[in-house]
Amino acid sequence: MGNRTIIPFGPQHPVLPEPIHLDLVLDDETVVEAIPSIGYIHRGLEKLVEKKDYLQYTYVAERICGICSFMHGMGYCMSVESIMGVEIPERAAFLRTMWAELSRLQSHFLWMGLLADAFGFESLFMHAWRVRERILDIFEQTTGGRVIFSVCDIGGVRKDANAQALDKILSVMDTLEAETKELTQVFLNDSSVKHRTCGLGMLSGQDAIALGAVGPMARASGVDLDMRKLGYAAYGKLSFEPVVETAGDCYARTAVRIREIFQSIDLIRQCVRLMPEGDVIVKVKGNPDGEYFTRLEQPRGEVIYYSKANGTKFLDRVRVRTPTFANIPALLETLKGCTLADVPVLILTIDPCISCTER
Repeated sequence: MGNRTIIPFGPQHPVLPEPIHLDLVLDDETVVEAIPSIGYIHRGLEKLVEKKDYLQYTYVAERICGICSFMHGMGYCMSVESIMGVEIPERAAFLRTMWAELSRLQSHFLWMGLLADAFGFESLFMHAWRVRERILDIFEQTTGGRVIFSVCDIGGVRKDANAQALDKILSVMDTLEAETKELTQVFLNDSSVKHRTCGLGMLSGQDAIALGAVGPMARASGVDLDMRKLGYAAYGKLSFEPVVETAGDCYARTAVRIREIFQSIDLIRQCVRLMPEGDVIVKVKGNPDGEYFTRLEQPRGEVIYYSKANGTKFLDRVRVRTPTFANIPALLETLKGCTLADVPVLILTIDPCISCTER
């Protein structure tokens, strides 16, 4: 046995932009144990329900995270709508689903660029983010925003997408698919990438279940778990199956997200082609009274929204359990036995979002 040392990883690190802090216990260059320490960017957003009424809080929920912003707003609205018994228009459900899948796309491309940066492929990093700009352009044209969109509201959505905008989205999806096929061949077939990902960070399906892993982290270990199959919004009217790999290593987690990019492109096409006519929002009267527990699939996995209301315009409680929080125990398991040089790559394979985790 060599000399054991404890070194800090983060909260600021040249490879990892997220302010995650780990105390790594090393035996020479091998990680024996990783001890997480979170709380560097806690903003107290959940406590703001005491000062912002349930309609105003839709804007706060989106600001939990800039990458997952739309789905945070959507999850909050779904929980309050369920308490109030509000059924949103069918067109609003399809628009929410379309924007949710566009959010998944831009998040996966962002992650792909960061993974390339961790390998040292700077040109691949820039190429991934260049393709991502096409999705942000769609958001800007349809919602007015590129990071925070503010289109989800209790009762539906605040903005509609006209026929011209929907046709433009279909055209962009064709271009995006062609560019993505070229881009992802590097991640799946390049020998250098395989050397850094194949057989690294093994997580069995049994461990994934026991440790509560969600999203691509779980599905890469053979766990068929995708909240979209619950059929919320318009997902019940779309055709798709969860993307699952069985190897349970970093390469499998990379492959799951890459396959999900093509799946999201297909789901967006389905949304546009099946888009019904009609209103996009219904007027909501009164205040919520009750509690509800909502589950939906963010780019990183299952997010849980719990809202508790008391009949006034201010909620008693909003609790958010984010996928990164659920995936941290599985991450710590995969870090055991890896080398220090592999730590940034392993952390990136859970696609960490610390803003979501700490709120």
